Amino acid sequence: MNPSYIEGKKYEGFSFRENIINKVEYENCIFKNCNFSECNLHEISFSECSFEDCDFSLAKLKGSSFKDVRFVNCKLLGLRFDECNTMLLSFSFHGCLLNFSSFYKLKIKGTIFSECKLEEVEFSEADLTNTRFDTCDLTRATFENSILIGVDFRTASNYSIDPEKNKMKKAKFSWKGVVGLLDKYDIIVE
Repeated sequence: MNPSYIEGKKYEGFSFRENIINKVEYENCIFKNCNFSECNLHEISFSECSFEDCDFSLAKLKGSSFKDVRFVNCKLLGLRFDECNTMLLSFSFHGCLLNFSSFYKLKIKGTIFSECKLEEVEFSEADLTNTRFDTCDLTRATFENSILIGVDFRTASNYSIDPEKNKMKKAKFSWKGVVGLLDKYDIIVE
């Protein structure tokens, strides 16, 4: 069965929780104030779509596709992005709440996280080369065996990263933020 194809449509205030979604490919669609929370988005494809003020909390992403997708002011709590289809996976996040989500082992080079809360987010074994964390809160986010080459942490806060357990060549930090690289030593810096 071929998936349905929807192009250039705008959805506003729509609850996908109350509407069964079968295999669908959305291209160049805009979703504003839509509810995807706890939805099963298995084999749903979003290409060049924009999500604004949407709630995806605890949605099931296994096999879903996000290609050049933009999330703005969205609630994305507890999402397993690591279960998405990784073919052409690319997205950006601005003003989003991503707490308890996982990017485990994903190759998401050049991703932009701007003004996001990323508390307890899993980035272990992810390739984050040239990713930007602009004014993001990374409280208890996990970076282990991650590729952080060229990553910009200069305006990020509350991160704790062990340089010995990650590849960090040319990563950028503010002077104040360097303390987050020393946490494992349990020292006091004044």
